[in-house]
Amino acid sequence: MKPSLKNSFLLPLLFVVLLCCRGVGIYAQGQQTVAYPPSPIPDRIVLNVTEDLSTSMAVTWRTSRDVSAGAAQIAIADANPAFAGSAKTVTAATHSLHVEEVGANYHAVVFNGLRPNTTYAYRVGNGEYWSEWLHFTTAGNRGEKLTFLYFGDVQANIRPLWSRVIRHAYRVAPEARLALYGGDLVNRANRDVEWGEWFAAGGFIHGEVPAMPTPGNHDHADTEQGDDRISVFWRPQFTLPENGPSGLEESCYFIDVQGVRFISINTERYDVSNDDRKNQREWLERLLADNPNRWTCVVMHHPIYSTKRNRDNAELRKDLKPLFDRYGVDLVLQGHDHTYARGMTSIPMDDGKSSGTMYVVSVSGPKMADVLQADWMERSADHTQLFHVIDIENDVLRFRALTATGERYDEFELHKTPGGINRLVNQIPIHAGSQ
Repeated sequence: MKPSLKNSFLLPLLFVVLLCCRGVGIYAQGQQTVAYPPSPIPDRIVLNVTEDLSTSMAVTWRTSRDVSAGAAQIAIADANPAFAGSAKTVTAATHSLHVEEVGANYHAVVFNGLRPNTTYAYRVGNGEYWSEWLHFTTAGNRGEKLTFLYFGDVQANIRPLWSRVIRHAYRVAPEARLALYGGDLVNRANRDVEWGEWFAAGGFIHGEVPAMPTPGNHDHADTEQGDDRISVFWRPQFTLPENGPSGLEESCYFIDVQGVRFISINTERYDVSNDDRKNQREWLERLLADNPNRWTCVVMHHPIYSTKRNRDNAELRKDLKPLFDRYGVDLVLQGHDHTYARGMTSIPMDDGKSSGTMYVVSVSGPKMADVLQADWMERSADHTQLFHVIDIENDVLRFRALTATGERYDEFELHKTPGGINRLVNQIPIHAGSQ
């Protein structure tokens, strides 16, 4: 029978509606449009670092507000799918958040009592709504080889153009035990759609490689009282160590992994609050002075040495660089300037000696700037999306800068020397540009 005109019109319309729903989940709520709506099915699953990644792991996820409680299940991963029957269930802490037109519940669990160097399977949810089973591997013991990733500013056009960077990084280094983010994960701190893009771009990778994010200026926004504060999404959607100065929990913190001390500094609050500046500096000095680890890596948003015209964080440099020099910080990972540069042997020193600290500024997202050439730089690039794979084994740190399309743009090694500063070994690819 020949279809009626009415049916021939409605069927294509229904098809279009279904496509929209399956795509980014767009739906109308009142007069608003929500690009990434929460549902009873867990989404925005993200692993986060803990103080001891060899025996614990944190996970956070989101649901619609009608899911008032959550749980996570975990077991040692096994090729036999029957492993799920032995999974342990952990009750989540749940917090509600309503921003603009989006209301959601955020659920968080910290898995404790894990075994080092062990692959676990876990899932999150409640009742009849659960995520897929995801895997992670705990860190090992002090001195074992450690691989981790670093991403500079993500910030803009996240889903369209940053997605290729994080996915390529995962292909290159699936064994990475953690991923560091140098701030400006989004452009506008309190916009749900931008956080939706960040989670969509990384997909399951966020649920398998624990993130260590440090906040940038774009991850902060002014409150109604005019105070520059971290995104309202930050603490509900990330579960990070609370071992930093009071008032800066989960943005200024540290972790120790396999003989490496990682330190996150909140340079935005460092800039806007004298109290936060003083507290962070004192806290940092205590951490560096009492540090049992062989290697030390600091991640911070604003760079000690800028790479962009008309930028110079002189007060930050005056306050922090003497501590890096005094206590032998090995690697400082930074962002903010939307270019790439690194330098160590050309870093100016007050005592006339050579610096043993490598300073890196980088960008992983597509927002680009022209690099301002300066004497401290030993390698630089602009208009290039990059990610970094860092390997540390015994007395050698190997740093690779790879482009969004997989080319090796830069590489160097730092070698520990008894009683002296790190020795730099450049391994710049022959066909990696002229800068």
